[in-house]
Amino acid sequence: MTDRVMQELALLVLTALADTPRHGYAVAQEVKTITGGRVVPRTGALYGALDRLLADGLIAVEREEVVDGRARRVFTLAPAGRERLTAEAERLAATAREVRRRLGGSGAAATA
Repeated sequence: MTDRVMQELALLVLTALADTPRHGYAVAQEVKTITGGRVVPRTGALYGALDRLLADGLIAVEREEVVDGRARRVFTLAPAGRERLTAEAERLAATAREVRRRLGGSGAAATA
């Protein structure tokens, strides 16, 4: 595991898997839901992120299924992924607190 800042798609994939295992298409739909439609992962980007997260030990394949003649992997959040997601959430919360502090707590930018 690395201490570098996590890319947004990886963060969203881990978040999508935090409450229940999902197959790739369901992960993509959950990412879209989480972001209110702001992020709709392309297939290549999604499966690239899933492969990297698997290689890093942050997610695992819970099971493989065959649906309509096609193989489908169901992914789950690994313990290391839960730890990393928790750390990222804390880092983002600290950054948001600092933004609010610098804006005077109002959340609105000062006008010149």
